[in-house]
Amino acid sequence: MRNRHVPQRTCVICGMKTSKRELVRVVMTPERECAVDDTGKRSGRGAYLCQQPACWDAALRGGRLAAALRGRIGQDDHERLAEFAEGIRAAAGAAGTTG
Repeated sequence: MRNRHVPQRTCVICGMKTSKRELVRVVMTPERECAVDDTGKRSGRGAYLCQQPACWDAALRGGRLAAALRGRIGQDDHERLAEFAEGIRAAAGAAGTTG
């Protein structure tokens, strides 16, 4: 049997290259809405972030995510992304306490 091709993507903040499924896709839709793309298939310009809380902090603080999406991230979109990042931070904290 042949090995199946696994798509690789790169985190726009830290540059870690891994399988597409392990990263989180953030998309800037044609309507200029910025959101987390759970399916990986929403139309629009996409950028990938790893699940490291530090990368999410840097993405929300600086302009690198907006630059990668080639657009401006509105305040409402920024708040939704910050809530998602808080979930990642909580999950990372829970994983750190069990090990």
